[in-house]
This record gives sequence, C-alpha cells and structure tokens, in this order.
Amino acid sequence: MPSDIDLQIEAFLRSAPARLAAHSVAAYREDLALWQSFFTAENIDSFAAIQAPQLRLFLIRERQRGVSVRSLRRRFAALRAWYRWLRLQNPRLEDPSRGLPMPKGEQHFPDWLGVDTAQELLDKGAKAGDNLLQVRDQAILELLYSSALRVSELVQLQRSDLHLEAGLLRVVGKGKKERIVPVGKVARQAIQRYLQQRPESTANALFLNRLGRPLGVRGVQYLVDKAGRERLGQHLHPHSLRHSAASHLLQSSGDLRAIQEFLGHAQIDTTAIYTHLDYQHLAQVYDEAHPHAKNKEQSHE
Repeated sequence: MPSDIDLQIEAFLRSAPARLAAHSVAAYREDLALWQSFFTAENIDSFAAIQAPQLRLFLIRERQRGVSVRSLRRRFAALRAWYRWLRLQNPRLEDPSRGLPMPKGEQHFPDWLGVDTAQELLDKGAKAGDNLLQVRDQAILELLYSSALRVSELVQLQRSDLHLEAGLLRVVGKGKKERIVPVGKVARQAIQRYLQQRPESTANALFLNRLGRPLGVRGVQYLVDKAGRERLGQHLHPHSLRHSAASHLLQSSGDLRAIQEFLGHAQIDTTAIYTHLDYQHLAQVYDEAHPHAKNKEQSHE
C-alpha cells in the first residue's frame, strides 16, 4: 500500500504540468523517485519521520556512489520544490530541507574510504612488522581513523592528553578549542604497543620521529601516503581518514549532533565542553557505530 509520502509525490507530479515544462516534470519525477526509494529503504513512511539528518544522509550516500555535485543539486531542488508545494496545501507542515544548505561544490564532499577499504588499510598494517617505526605508524593510522583527528591535532598530542584506561583523548582543535573524543579498542591496543617500545625522551609529544623529536605534520602526511600506496595502491591524505571516520559513523548512527561534537565543529569554548556536551551519549553512539570501537571478534560477526 502506498504511503502518504508516495501519494503526495504523485499528487505533486500530477499538478506540475500546469506550472512547469515537460522536461522539468520528467526531471522532478526521476529525482523524486530516488527520494522515494531512500525513504522506503529507511522505513520512513510519514512526513513526521523526515528529518534533516536523513536528508543529509541521502546526499552523502549519493555522493559515495559517485553522483556529481550538479546532480545532487538537482535532487535537492526537486525535494525543495515538492516541499514548497506541500506547504501550499498545509502551511503548518515543517520543511526539514530548509535547514540544509544546497550542495555548492566538491569541497563539501571530501575524499574518504569505504568501510571495507579502511579495514583493509588497517588490517594490513597490523601484520606489517614490529620495529619501532612500523608500530608507531600503525598507531598513528589507527588513531587518525578511530578518533577522526586533524593532522595538526595529532602532532600536538602530549602523552598526558591520552587516557587509555578511560578510552578518551583530549584534543586541542582549531581556535585552541578543546574537546574530549573516544579512542576505540583497536587504536588503544596499537598505542599501548607503541608506548611499550617508545624510547625515553625529554619531548612530551606522544609521537616522535626517528631522532626522538616531536613528529611534524609533513612526517605524518608522508607516512599516511606511504601506507596508502603500499597497502591500497592509492595516494592517501590524513584528512581522508578523518572524513572516513565521520562518514562511517554518520552512516551507522545518523546522529549529526554527536558527529558534530566528535569532529569539534561546534563553536563551544573549553569550559562549555565539560558542562554542556553529553559524553555518555557520544560514547554510546561511538561504541555502537564505529567499526574499530568494538572487539575484533565482534566486528567480523
């Protein structure tokens, strides 16, 4: 039986020829059919269930399939046209698309790895070797993916920022804003292995170069790209691992607010982090959704 959403899309398309050219109606029909399929797959059968996070998730999945920004803009325009028509029928109806920006360019959808590709990258590293630099590099890759860090945040990490028993990490982000992020089980194990081999040093930095000095941004970029070329046959940037972690969490949880906190995108000062953020909720979303937050045995079930 057609849902209310299906019926209203059909009603909109039947009314469209009086206002639009035939080719525009055909384009709307094609794009709204994709939205219908998405709503059905997500078990969304009422207007009340359509929220901004679901709409954004659709756009992200379309981008993952290789859909161009131009086509995404057309899909979004069709949805907005439909909602404008719906509000003419029912002015009280809320339009969740109004809170989302129209896709404007490629930079809004950065490169990222699929779950299987990210798993391949990290699994191969776990078997790569056990000398100090190999162990360090694997810990860095795991942490970049586990906690969605910017490379500038990673090289600033001090040993005192890491709380392995609690599975938490203190990060200083852009604008000197601090946040607390979870560290998954696999990343914790990789870091513990590195710390066991890490030589004594007067440097407080968590990650050191071969000379025992703090590892810099270029050093991290080099080792990440080297891992990408050797393990995946492609160039890889540290930011790709950050975007991969965020994308995988969003796909699994659909919780944009938690992801926003996780990435440090919210405009919140240091004190407000500890008084206003719901870390219990963030940790729950992380444990349930991030592929490397779970035990190996659980993640392959």
